[in-house]
Amino acid sequence: MIHPDRLRWLGVLLGVRHRRAVPSPLAPRSALVLLLAAFPLAYPARSAEVQLQCQGTLLEARGSAERKRPLARIAFSLNLEAEAPTADGALARLQARLAAVRSALRGLGVEGLEVGSPSTWPRPAEPGRPALVQANLPVAGKLAAQQLQGLVRRVGALPGVRLAPVSPEADPAGAEASRQALLAAAFQDAEAQVRPLAQLIGRTRLVPLQIQVEGGGGPVMMRAAMAEAAPPPFDPAELPKPTDRLAMLVQFCAVHNRT
Repeated sequence: MIHPDRLRWLGVLLGVRHRRAVPSPLAPRSALVLLLAAFPLAYPARSAEVQLQCQGTLLEARGSAERKRPLARIAFSLNLEAEAPTADGALARLQARLAAVRSALRGLGVEGLEVGSPSTWPRPAEPGRPALVQANLPVAGKLAAQQLQGLVRRVGALPGVRLAPVSPEADPAGAEASRQALLAAAFQDAEAQVRPLAQLIGRTRLVPLQIQVEGGGGPVMMRAAMAEAAPPPFDPAELPKPTDRLAMLVQFCAVHNRT
């Protein structure tokens, strides 16, 4: 902390006269800028803050909403594996298995097919098992919902395929309308929570001061059958419907109703 006498002396050096009362609100700010330039560590910089004023009672509530949407497609991912005594042999076998997987997926009408780069690592010898080199790569894409059975039976049964959870997805065209509906429902939920309390204290008018929209939950995941599992029929209608979720934190100012 700098002593006031030292600040007064510094002001004289900088050409700033010390005045007890300054009629203009900009004058002390300009003097302070000069002082901060000379001693940048004397006063820590403060970020701009928005101050909310409430001439009443501050009430806060967290509203939430969710809505289910029709299933349009499924997003899938799988891991393709192969092994051989050498790295070159493992990669060659992996490439052959990838060709079979790609062909099966194209037959199902895959969209946005993504194939990652392969990786290899040695597997040490074990009792009764020779040393081998393992290779794998990830594959992902999207299929129409009615192709779930084909994904499990035709793709999941191929050698080296390990299916990961599938994710139901709704039609992207309705995403904006769904978000608008969720915003309205979440706000109404928050308002409904605080209104009884506002009425109890005699302040019936609610003025929203601040709204913080929180991220919604992702789609519900469902694990598809692995290649080694029994092949029961899979019905896409049994998949959980894509669910959009949204939450918001709302601050209300409860005031007396205007007459």
